[in-house]
Amino acid sequence: MQLVIKEKNKLRINHFFDWLLHMIGYTLVFIFVTSFFKSVYIDSDHLILWSSIIVLVIYILNKTVKPILVTLTIPITGITLGLFYPCINVFILKLTDWLLGKHFEVKDLLIAIVVAVLLSITNFIMEEIINNIIRKVKKHEQSIS
Repeated sequence: MQLVIKEKNKLRINHFFDWLLHMIGYTLVFIFVTSFFKSVYIDSDHLILWSSIIVLVIYILNKTVKPILVTLTIPITGITLGLFYPCINVFILKLTDWLLGKHFEVKDLLIAIVVAVLLSITNFIMEEIINNIIRKVKKHEQSIS
């Protein structure tokens, strides 16, 4: 399996490796952010495994449920000038909490809001770092070709 694929004189990173790199980054960010709060519990017997599962569930919910919620809440989000949007992220966190039962718990709603905002900010920063790495790999591969 190739890391970089050449298509029509353009280079692109393999979609699976791109996704895998992002999921590993999101898992590390998730562990980092949630470690600051006692009211967010992740099963510590297999912290990496459960964090990876949590991130995967959040990813799936963000791709399936979140677009529907965003569409349904456009009027509220517009009226609040976008301040309602983090509530959708909190809902996704609480839904993940409900789906995973005793392995992941978010006990305090205020902390859930803070965690959702921090996750959004750190994920944005991490995404920029990963995208810069991918751009450097692409430039390096182009200079070799």
